[in-house]
Amino acid sequence: MQRILTILTFICLSGALFGCQKQEAQSPASVHKKLTVVTTLFPLYDFARAVAGDKAEIQLLLPPGVEPHSFEPKPEDMVRVSKADLVVYTNEYMEPWAVKMLKTIATKPVVVDASKGVTLLKAGPEEEAEHAHDGEHGGGMDPHIWLDFANAQIMVQNIADGLATKDPANKDYYQANARAYQQELAKLDLEFRAGLSNCGKKEFLHGGHFAFGYLAKRYGLTYLSAQALNPDSEPTPAKIAQLIREMRANGLKYVYCEELLSPATAEMIARETGATVLLLNGAHNISKEDFDKKTTFLSLMRQNLLNLRLGLQCQ
Repeated sequence: MQRILTILTFICLSGALFGCQKQEAQSPASVHKKLTVVTTLFPLYDFARAVAGDKAEIQLLLPPGVEPHSFEPKPEDMVRVSKADLVVYTNEYMEPWAVKMLKTIATKPVVVDASKGVTLLKAGPEEEAEHAHDGEHGGGMDPHIWLDFANAQIMVQNIADGLATKDPANKDYYQANARAYQQELAKLDLEFRAGLSNCGKKEFLHGGHFAFGYLAKRYGLTYLSAQALNPDSEPTPAKIAQLIREMRANGLKYVYCEELLSPATAEMIARETGATVLLLNGAHNISKEDFDKKTTFLSLMRQNLLNLRLGLQCQ
C-alpha cells in the first residue's frame, strides 16, 4: 500500500510540475519575439545591429558583394520586406527602388527614412550634376550621407526611434544603445579631424563615381572623381585628362579606387602619372568575406583614415 501511495504521489507531483512548465511556456510575458528588421545598405545594417542589440534580427537586403547602385529587388526580396516589422532605407535618392517597392507591398511595416533631418548636398561640382539625369540614381542630390559622421549620428537616431515605435516596451534599451554608438561616431569624427589636420595636400582624386563629397566637405578637402553619381556611366577622355593634369599640377602620388567596382580608371591614371592606387571605401556594401568576418562600419572608416593620411601626405 505504501508503495502504491508513493507512486501516486510521484505521478501527481510530476503532473503538477509538467502543468506549471506548460503554463509558463505559454505565458506571454515569458516569450519575447524578436523584431525582424530589413535594411537596404551596409551602413544601415551595421547601425541597426548596434542599436537593436539582441532585441531584433537584422537582415541586409543587398547581398554581400553586390554593388548597390545597379541593384534591383527580386520577388523574394519583396517577400522579405513584406514580412518585416521594420524597414530602413537611406533616402529616396540612394534607393528610389526601395520607395517604389514599399508603395506596392500589401503589408505595412514601420518604415524608416534614415535621412530624416539630414541636409542633403548637391551632387557635386556643376559638371558632375549635369550627368545626374532625372529619375536615375542621385537625381541631382548626393545620397551618400553616411560619410559625414554627424549625418551618421542622425541616421542612428532615426533607426532607434523606428525601433521604439514598433517596440515601445524596449524604447529605453534602443535609445541607450543609440547614444553609445553615437559617441563612437563622434570619437571617429575627432580622429578624422586630428588625423587630417596637418597634411601636405588638401586634394584627393578618385577613379570612381562621386561618392565622397560629404567626407570632403566635413574635413575641408577638395575632391575630384572620374565619374558622376552613377557608377555605370563611363568617364570621358576629357575628364580623365583633367584628372591627370590635376595629379601632376598638385604633385599627388596616390589615386583612389572604391570597393566592389573595377579599379581600371584609377589604374589608368596611376600609369600616366606614376602614382599608386589606394582603396577608399564608401561602405555601400561589403564582400561576402568581410560580411562573414563581421566587419564593421567603424573599422572600414578607420582604414579610410589611414589611406587618406597616406595619400594626403599627413604628418
